[in-house]
Amino acid sequence: MQSSMRLNRVFARRIVATTFRPFSPRTLSSGGSGGFNGEGSVSDRVGLPEEATDQRDKDGMTSNIGHYDVAIVGGGMVGMALACALSSMPLTKNLTIAIIDSNPALGSKGIFKQDGVPDPRVSTVTPATISFFQEIGAWKYVQQHRHAYFDKMQVWDYTGLGFTKYCAKEVDKDILGCVVENKVLHRSLFASFQDTDIQKTIYPARLTSMAFESPDSSTVADSQPPNEQGISSGSAYPRDTSRKQHHECLAKLDLDDGSSLFAKLVVGADGAKSCVRETAGLKTTGWSYPQSAIICTVEHNVENSCAWQRFLPSGPIALLPMGDRYSNIVWTMSPNESTDHKLMSEDDFVRAVNHALDYGYGPHPQSTFLGLPSDRFTWITGWGASSVSEYFEVPPKVVKVASERMAFPLSLMHAHNYASRRVVLMGDAAHTVHPLAGQGVNLGFGDASSLSKVIAEGIMTGRDIGELSLLKKYEKDRMTANIAMMALIDGFQKAFSVDVGPINLLRAAAFHGAQYIKPLKRNIISYAMGEQKWPLFS
Repeated sequence: MQSSMRLNRVFARRIVATTFRPFSPRTLSSGGSGGFNGEGSVSDRVGLPEEATDQRDKDGMTSNIGHYDVAIVGGGMVGMALACALSSMPLTKNLTIAIIDSNPALGSKGIFKQDGVPDPRVSTVTPATISFFQEIGAWKYVQQHRHAYFDKMQVWDYTGLGFTKYCAKEVDKDILGCVVENKVLHRSLFASFQDTDIQKTIYPARLTSMAFESPDSSTVADSQPPNEQGISSGSAYPRDTSRKQHHECLAKLDLDDGSSLFAKLVVGADGAKSCVRETAGLKTTGWSYPQSAIICTVEHNVENSCAWQRFLPSGPIALLPMGDRYSNIVWTMSPNESTDHKLMSEDDFVRAVNHALDYGYGPHPQSTFLGLPSDRFTWITGWGASSVSEYFEVPPKVVKVASERMAFPLSLMHAHNYASRRVVLMGDAAHTVHPLAGQGVNLGFGDASSLSKVIAEGIMTGRDIGELSLLKKYEKDRMTANIAMMALIDGFQKAFSVDVGPINLLRAAAFHGAQYIKPLKRNIISYAMGEQKWPLFS
C-alpha cells in the first residue's frame, strides 16, 4: 500500500517492409478494401484555411502536403479505436483523418483460420470495452472470429492462506470479460473504420519531425527528437507569437518517405517509445520491474471457461480461456527465469506450468481464515456474500504447448502531461502498466472513448480541436482514472513480491474480505469490469 500511495503522490505532483509509391498516401474509400482511389482529403468542413481545401494533383492523387483535422500517429488497436470512434459519431464524422503507421500489415486482408491455434498475443477486454466496441461498430466483426467470454475468475496465493472467486452473476451480469487475440481486435477495428464515409488516408511511413507552422508561412517552432539525455532540442509551442498567429499555426508532420502533412490535432498513439511524445517534449515518470513475462498458448484435455490467476513468489501466472480447449498463459518471473523457461523443452515447460498452477509452492487454499470456517467469518463481518458456499477449484491441467513462447520485460511509465498545444497522447504512449490485472489495453480504449467525446464537444461549441484548454479536459478525465488503476496494480505487484509471515497474513485477510464481504466484492468486480472509475466504494 505504501508503494501505491507513493506512486499516486509522484503522479499527482506532475498533474499541475512493403514499399509504397512516394508522396502518394493510401486513401481508403468508404467500405472499400483500401488502395489508391484518387480521393483527395478536403478539410474545409471544420474551418481549415481555404488554401488547404484543394491538394490534388493532375492524376487525382493527394499531393506531397495534405491537410487534415486529425493526424493519428500509430495505427494499432488504440489508434484505430479512436479513428473508429470519430468516424461513427455525428459531430465528428465530417472530420478528415490521417493515420501514420509504417506497419505493412495495416489494412492487409489476411484470412484468419478459425480452427487454427490462437495467437499468444491476446487481450482481456472488459464489458466497458465491449460496449465501446459496440458503439463504434467494431464488435460485430469480433464476433465473426474466435473469442472467449468468461463469467468466473479465481485468484489465489501460493501460501495457501487465501483465495477469492468472482462470478458475473454476483453483479447481475452475464460475463466478466472476453479474451480476444490482438490481431482480431485490430482487424475488427480496421474493418469498422473502412465501413464509414469519413475522409481517411493512411500514410505508410514513420514520423521524423514535428513543427508548428502556418500553411502559408515559415516554421514558427520545430520539435526534434530529444538527445541522449532525453532533452528535446525544440519546444512544442510557437515562440513569442501573437494570439492570432498562434491560432493559425498547425502541426506540420514530416515523414521518412519525404512526405509532409498539416493537422489541427496530432494524436500520439505510437506506443511506449512514442516518437510524438519525444518530439513534443512531454516527460515521463516510471521504472522497470525486476520481472519479465512469458506468454504462449497452451492446450488442455477439457475446455476452460474460467480465468485463473495464482500469485507466486516470483510473480503471478494467469491462465485465460481461449475456447476449443485452448488457454493463454501470462507468466511473470525474473528475467533469468524467463530465459530459462523460454528455452526449456516443451515437456519441461508443461510440467513447470502445472506445478505453478496447481501442486507447487504451497497447499491449496481452504475456505477458512485463521482456523475460522467461512460461515463464522461471514457472521463476524455481518456482510455475507452469495459465494460463501463456493470452494477452491483446481485449474484444468495443461497437456501441450501450442504456440511459440515469447518473453518481454515489464515496466511502468506515465506521462506527466497527456496534452500540449495541438498534441495529445493516449494508450501506451501515455501510460504502461504491469500485466497482472490485464488492464493495459482497456485503459487505452478508455482514452480513445474519452478523447473522441472531447473532440465532439469542441466541434459542438465551435472551438479549435487542437486548443490546449479543450485537450486538458481529456487529460483531467483520463489521468485521474489511469493513475488510480496504475497505483492499484503497482501496489498489488509490490505486496505479492514479499514473502514475510505478517504480510502473508494480511494478504490472506484481504483475500477473505474480497471473498466473503459482499459490498466489497461487488465493488471490486464492478471496478475490474470498467463500470466505475474508483476502486473503492463509489
